[in-house]
Amino acid sequence: MKISTTKSRIVSAFAVVALAGTVMVGAPSAANAAPQCATASFVTQCAGVGADGAPYSFIAAANFNGTVFIWSHGIRPAIDLPATLAPVGPYTMTNAAEPGPGASEGDLSIINKLVASGYGVAGSGFSRQSINATQALAANKELIATFKTKFPTTKSVIAWGKSLGALHSQMLAEKNPELVDGVILACPAANPQNAMISYFGDALWGFKALFDPSIIVGGYSTDPDTRKNQQLANIGKVLIVLGALKDGLSSGAWPATASPAGKALQAQGIPSRSALLAIGLMAGIPTRSEHVDGTAGPVGATDTYPLAVAPAVAVLENMGTVGPAGTLLLADGELLTGGKVFDNSSTDYAARIAADADIYSFALSGNKAVAGIISALAATPREKADAAAVAKIPGIIGVSGKITKPTIIFQAESDQYTPAAIVQWHIDTYAAQFAAEKAKAMADAKKSRSYVPPTNNLLVLWEKTAASYSKFSGLSPDLTAAAGAGTGHCTFTAAQYLAAADLMVETLKNGKFPLGGKIKTTARKAGLSFDKDFLVPTFKALG
Repeated sequence: MKISTTKSRIVSAFAVVALAGTVMVGAPSAANAAPQCATASFVTQCAGVGADGAPYSFIAAANFNGTVFIWSHGIRPAIDLPATLAPVGPYTMTNAAEPGPGASEGDLSIINKLVASGYGVAGSGFSRQSINATQALAANKELIATFKTKFPTTKSVIAWGKSLGALHSQMLAEKNPELVDGVILACPAANPQNAMISYFGDALWGFKALFDPSIIVGGYSTDPDTRKNQQLANIGKVLIVLGALKDGLSSGAWPATASPAGKALQAQGIPSRSALLAIGLMAGIPTRSEHVDGTAGPVGATDTYPLAVAPAVAVLENMGTVGPAGTLLLADGELLTGGKVFDNSSTDYAARIAADADIYSFALSGNKAVAGIISALAATPREKADAAAVAKIPGIIGVSGKITKPTIIFQAESDQYTPAAIVQWHIDTYAAQFAAEKAKAMADAKKSRSYVPPTNNLLVLWEKTAASYSKFSGLSPDLTAAAGAGTGHCTFTAAQYLAAADLMVETLKNGKFPLGGKIKTTARKAGLSFDKDFLVPTFKALG
């Protein structure tokens, strides 16, 4: 069933026109009140406020076919970010409802096409921002019930989301499978709970250990204003370090804020870019970024740049996301759990770096430099989490990865925010689950004399990182150039979201995923890849 804007019915044409004008009704002021709805040009749009105060909106046309897409938006900071923290800021906290991909950016093309093709769309703004999986679960359950009340012919619900919203969709499917028929996860943050904490915490701790000992990794104040100011100051410190590292890429100069351990490495002649790369390797930060492909080099350094400099520059660019995001997420995690959540008291950073030391030997400045960096990290005091706080994490963001509904995941290979390692964890987890289901089916067949094979419920599509895309301005990557394919966080196109939606609709119609040829063609046309043999490294924190 192809999702398109083919105007075989007049209502389809009117749906596109109506939505393009963004004719939305206002939400009622009272929580849990009936939604306010308006119909124009055969399109009904509703807005309301859930029981916990979360605003929501949903849309369906007169040709509604019984299938609704329940969208969960990505993470939004829980504090305002000033313009002085550019490019992280400015940002003003909002809980505006988002009924589909692109809505918050003003792009209604995906919503238009879905509604014009007869599908409903719905989404909540959630009552809490940042880490809000428990609030999102309640809001999505309520939203599904509200939508079905307004449109009682609803037969199928497809839960989809991006980033943290993908965690919301996965959690909904795990905890309330009776409400969901299919799941689509874009750049998912649905992961083993401690893996992402370690990813962000390891990166920040590495910066604290070598580049600025005043950086906070854990232990934020419980006072709201103080905690907010600590977060803003921390982001500012990370940005200052990144600026200094950028200026010292060629010379190897260290930031003025470097720790005593960092200054000792500087005295040994170890360039700051080598220490930066070591931090990236121990945390698992991608060594390719939006503007650094790792294969190209500027004129005059086409052979040496990819080997000596590019990996560190990629980590530098990616850390521009990882550092601020880690600050916000770790502080919010502490707020929700009541204590420190990051713990590296027993982490073997030497093993993590050693795993890649041979590959990046040139960029790390050789074995002697690696040994010096590892020694400096080993001599730096570690972070110790609060056991009671850690014990609360599964109840706040925990998912098992179990898949019982048809699930499509699509992921960029070099995403720096939600690493591809998350998707590999899903692949590995489901492989074990499917093997167990197959073994059970074979055991059952010995009794019944009839073998019923389990149905595959996982389809993964990749946006692979392009081999070459870097552009240069002098000796530096041109950061104004177009980002490379397969890089960045959740930068998927409308065509890619719609391709996943199309495949899911056909799967629900036929009871199984389409044949491989159909999947490959649909994915290829959208710039994605269906490759069952494609693997990426798992989280460093998972060994």
